[in-house]
Amino acid sequence: QVQLVESGGGSVQTGGSLRLTCAASGDTDNTDCRGWFRQAPGKEREGVAVIDSDGGTNYADSVKGRFTTIRDNAENTLYLQMNSMKPEDTALYYCAADPSPVYDGVGTDVSLDASDFGYWGQGTQVTVSS
Repeated sequence: QVQLVESGGGSVQTGGSLRLTCAASGDTDNTDCRGWFRQAPGKEREGVAVIDSDGGTNYADSVKGRFTTIRDNAENTLYLQMNSMKPEDTALYYCAADPSPVYDGVGTDVSLDASDFGYWGQGTQVTVSS
């Protein structure tokens, strides 16, 4: 089993920044692929940023150029740096992990599909005010 705990959420104004942290514990050998997802009220959960064990990343179009995810394998920690934030970034942000990364048909981009991840944290709220 893998336990994931998110932290760093909060409230920020438009244009501001936040950094989320996800600490993994337990069977961390099963966390080759890690990612961030978010869910706004009344909307489906969507992939934000994912990263495989080699550091390969994939981002949702809506956050490209603004969000960056990095992983510290030694500390089993995943980060999401969010800059130039917008009100539409308001959501509950989840950390996820899976032992088996899924790639697109070409084999270059890690999947942003939530169904490809088996371990989930409880989420941390991010609110961006205009």
